Amino acid sequence: MIDVKLFRFVTGEEVVAELLSETDDTITVQNGLVVLPTSQNVGFAPWAMVISKESPEITVKKTHVVYVAEVQEEVGKKYNEMFGSKLVVPESKKLIV
Repeated sequence: MIDVKLFRFVTGEEVVAELLSETDDTITVQNGLVVLPTSQNVGFAPWAMVISKESPEITVKKTHVVYVAEVQEEVGKKYNEMFGSKLVVPESKKLIV
């Protein structure tokens, strides 16, 4: 499973992205999606659309990050379907006897 996080930047953007690495001063992410409010819920749009496909990683200084949080399970599953192994994890069913 991909390490998907929600990043809030000082610009006000909330971005769902795969966390690749972290140092004392920076984070490196890829496949970022901007979270956009809609009338019924939230939607997503590509973040940093014009970066190179050969080098899709973006390194951001931590001073530009307000917080990093875990995403809801459904968001993580959807993100993994889009960018991960394309494996759809079925809902766990409980056997009732």
